[in-house]
Amino acid sequence: MHCREPITCLRIVSVVGWMMFAVSILSLLAQAASKEKVLYGFSNGADGGLPAGNLIFDKAGNLYGVTIEGGANGLGTVFKLTSANGIWTETVLHSFGGGSDGASPKGTLIFDQAGNLYGTTYSGGSNGCIEGCGTVFELTPGAKDDWTETVLYAFTGGADGASPEAGLVLDTTGCLYGTTYQGGDASCATGGCGTVFKLTPGSRNRWTESVLHTFTGSDGAYPFAALTLDPADKLYGTTVSGGRYNAGVVFALAPGRGGKGKETVLHSFSGIPDGRDPSAGLARVGDTLYGTTYSGGGKLCGLATGCGTVFQLKPNARGKWIETVIHRFRGNDGIESLATPVLDQAGNLYGTTFEGGSGPCDVCGTVIKLTPLANGHWRETVLHNFGSGSGDGGTPEGGLIFNHLGHLFGTTAGGGRIGYGTVYEITP
Repeated sequence: MHCREPITCLRIVSVVGWMMFAVSILSLLAQAASKEKVLYGFSNGADGGLPAGNLIFDKAGNLYGVTIEGGANGLGTVFKLTSANGIWTETVLHSFGGGSDGASPKGTLIFDQAGNLYGTTYSGGSNGCIEGCGTVFELTPGAKDDWTETVLYAFTGGADGASPEAGLVLDTTGCLYGTTYQGGDASCATGGCGTVFKLTPGSRNRWTESVLHTFTGSDGAYPFAALTLDPADKLYGTTVSGGRYNAGVVFALAPGRGGKGKETVLHSFSGIPDGRDPSAGLARVGDTLYGTTYSGGGKLCGLATGCGTVFQLKPNARGKWIETVIHRFRGNDGIESLATPVLDQAGNLYGTTFEGGSGPCDVCGTVIKLTPLANGHWRETVLHNFGSGSGDGGTPEGGLIFNHLGHLFGTTAGGGRIGYGTVYEITP
């Protein structure tokens, strides 16, 4: 700063100092106003370990999720958490065996109208891959939480895809849509660059898989996150890599001819300043999409390309999609978001970061809130720094969900009782 008048310069410095002090106080007050509570800590035993994906609620307010490890066979679980008098009790609905039923579920579960659960496993199933190429499964409820698993499809690792990382979406006709991280066109890369697939139900619970799109690299590669479906049956998603700058893309997939989808790349990330490696799904509000990038954005946090971003994508009057970065992570507020943003009714965005933060454990991750301002800017508030309390969890991979009171619920992949993750609640 260069000032001609010393008094004026002093005043400017004083004002800037007070503004920085005020922002710090407001940030501390915002964190103090939000309280984190661990509802359950995993042991990596029969109860599971390393929860992944988002949680979901049923109509009774019970929580459901998956763990990558643990369970009866050490290969992951589907679990349920039930609350009674403020105490949450876990029930394992299914332990994966690694054979035909799959192993290592990572994606968010979904319900159908009949109360059946659907999800994916990263491995197991077919022998087309070393440890199996993954599955799509259904869990049907019985009496007293006696659930029956049915494998709807086992991937072979060829043109049909392999290794689904993400969960599924369900349309009004009962069809399921998802992504595979690999498989598809083997010429794209060893193992293929991934697919978008559809599962159509038939008689006697027989499902037919069809590949809607095979990624080739230039149009994206390695979809890591779940899809978003709009009322016109158009799908939106992200890929970690590929695109014009090999830094990932946001894509749309419209219904096309012959059962295929027509893909359009809405944005190719370049790293700086718009972010790179988008590893989360998209939140859609009208014609606007919101998402996060795992890295990129700039050198605000000391890393070469940046600590990641939160972005907005919106079409202009000519139909061209314009990306706007609404937040760049600085490190002390988080690094490497893997979470799909969620919005409240006021238009505020909420999410998590896998690492970073300013608590005693500065690599344990955060829960953040972004508030839209009148001038088009956004104000960030850190609601919780993980590692700041005994056993409060760390490194959240999944995103957040609201309950009817406006409380936030999520999971951490680490921390907790003995380091195998938690389910937590944030009370505003």
